[in-house]
Amino acid sequence: MGKITIAIDGYSSTGKSTIAKRLASTLNYIYVDTGAMYRAVTLFALQQGIISERGEVDEATLIDKLSEVHLKFVPNQETGKSDMFLNDVNVEKEIRTMQVSRLVSKVSAIKEVRGKLVKIQQEMGKDKGIVMDGRDIGTVVFPEAELKLFMTASPDKRAARRYKELLEKGEEVTYPEVLKNVEERDRIDSTRTISPLTRAKDAIEFDNSDMGLEEQFERIHEFAKRVIAK
Repeated sequence: MGKITIAIDGYSSTGKSTIAKRLASTLNYIYVDTGAMYRAVTLFALQQGIISERGEVDEATLIDKLSEVHLKFVPNQETGKSDMFLNDVNVEKEIRTMQVSRLVSKVSAIKEVRGKLVKIQQEMGKDKGIVMDGRDIGTVVFPEAELKLFMTASPDKRAARRYKELLEKGEEVTYPEVLKNVEERDRIDSTRTISPLTRAKDAIEFDNSDMGLEEQFERIHEFAKRVIAK
């Protein structure tokens, strides 16, 4: 059977990456976490002092320095997953912090940042056989993807998942702080001028507010098998 492109978009903390990774592994497809790429650019901006203490991004300087940003995914033999490398340094842990989460939507809204990363993403998926998750995969990166999903869940459920995840990683955060971040990211992602978060007309909307991981995966795997078999 021929391989297809699977685009998974949706709000933050809806479990897009978890589902996408497992689906790619089951289908023996390539998995690309585009969110990690935007997080890596955000981390680069922090490292370069391009973001002020108040969270203001010096867009002109970041755009000027984009040529210095080199990203790649490197397989991690211990975890069986791929880690994000920024300029040949493993930053998988650093990009998952609350500090980066607070700022990534602002960096992602910059036209030149999106242009650079979309080109990389399209090159990664040119031969199909790929599962890619993010905010604009089905609308901008791969509008012709054979299977498009749009993941959603209530803000409080998503915040609870993210809060638990951060605590398990040892971060000192509060639930109200995480909920505020989730709602702010929703607002920025949905209202930005460039590639706003929106459901593609032909995407399957998938609300997992009250759904366990196993049920989610089984249902989405069935969607994929039906499309691949066509």
